[in-house]
Amino acid sequence: MAMAGPVTGEEVISAPPASSSLARSRLVPAACGLLVLDALLTAVIIARVPYTKIDWDAYMSQVTGFLAGERNYAELHGDTGPLVYPAGFLYIYAAIKRITGGAVFPAQIVFGVLYVVNLGLVLWIYIRVQVVPWWALSLLCLSKRVHSIFVLRLFNDCVATTLTHASIALMLQQHWHLALSVFSAAVSVKMNVLLFAPPLLLLLLKSLTIPGVLTSLACAALFQVLVGMPFLLTYPVEYLSRAFNLGRVFIHFWSVNFKFFPEDVFISKPFALSLLILHLAFLYLFAQYKWCRHEGGVLQASGLKEVKEHNRESGITIFKRFFRISRPLSDNHIVTVLFSGNFIGIVFARSLHYQFYSWYFFSIPFLLWKTKFPTPFRLAIFVGVEFCWNVYPSTPLSSVVLCLCHITLLTGLWFSSSEYPYENIKKEIKKVE
Repeated sequence: MAMAGPVTGEEVISAPPASSSLARSRLVPAACGLLVLDALLTAVIIARVPYTKIDWDAYMSQVTGFLAGERNYAELHGDTGPLVYPAGFLYIYAAIKRITGGAVFPAQIVFGVLYVVNLGLVLWIYIRVQVVPWWALSLLCLSKRVHSIFVLRLFNDCVATTLTHASIALMLQQHWHLALSVFSAAVSVKMNVLLFAPPLLLLLLKSLTIPGVLTSLACAALFQVLVGMPFLLTYPVEYLSRAFNLGRVFIHFWSVNFKFFPEDVFISKPFALSLLILHLAFLYLFAQYKWCRHEGGVLQASGLKEVKEHNRESGITIFKRFFRISRPLSDNHIVTVLFSGNFIGIVFARSLHYQFYSWYFFSIPFLLWKTKFPTPFRLAIFVGVEFCWNVYPSTPLSSVVLCLCHITLLTGLWFSSSEYPYENIKKEIKKVE
């Protein structure tokens, strides 16, 4: 692996070319057309394709207990087992139950609208970063499995995914405090969103003052406290142990990514620990040598090294660090760090179930076009991933192919170019020189 130090002025990626306005003029109408067409396609799917009963009845049972006044998580059950999601899930599905009366078809319409809103957010993000060519935006609309997850299965992953994309959209507008609150809302629906947490923390440290970082995190924490308050004040142990259980062992049969391992290996603690170590190691490598390459590493990018070197010499230095001027990050850098950081978590997740595809599908075209792969190879990876997610039940072969696609994409991201992380590129170059 190549090791890189701070990047000099000559190495900094230049400002966006004048053709960016032309690219945007193509992206906007393409995105609008795709949004309309996919909304029509979604309506046809709801009208013509049979609904698949999986978790909806369980959700409604759990919500019914909540609406009846039950606040003990140990007593909230459905036909698939006990409630294992934070309280935001209950509020949102309680609202859906009130709107739809618990009936499936009206709920499908609600989730159809949710799908279109989510796609609109994703397309807006893609227009902002201008990494993917206009014609490749169509890839975002071509997943059979993702349409099924939203409007035929009604999974809570769809709500968490939409809120996550909304928070990213706010980050691109530098509204970090509001973005962290929306991000916390996504976590309160399903905890997989925490895969974004390490790269998000890095972005906060790079962009905000220390008070800004602390108050942003406080907004996220306060949201969790407020959402969980009815349960924290009554049965706190039951709530925290069930809603935030990080030690759950998933069923081997449903695994899409590691079906080729024997079940005894799949459920073993050494296997889980190995994946966790790899996850953390790759996060560090990407943070140190990719995401913070232009600053010379994580400590330099976050400003922590400056504090460490001067904390014995002068309290004034620390004071200045706490209240330094924030540096707005570029759209491209924010999306790159968040999408690739989440993808690293996907690669090393012990088990991916079918609904988990929604956690990262919408980032795949962006990540593919961040690599230096030729376009036909990018499309082959996209098709390979989509194919594996549509094999039911998954097989050892489909799992191997999916893992190979993931590893290939991760390798391509490692050897991709590192974009300059901050706005006002020309000014920053002058400072470096």
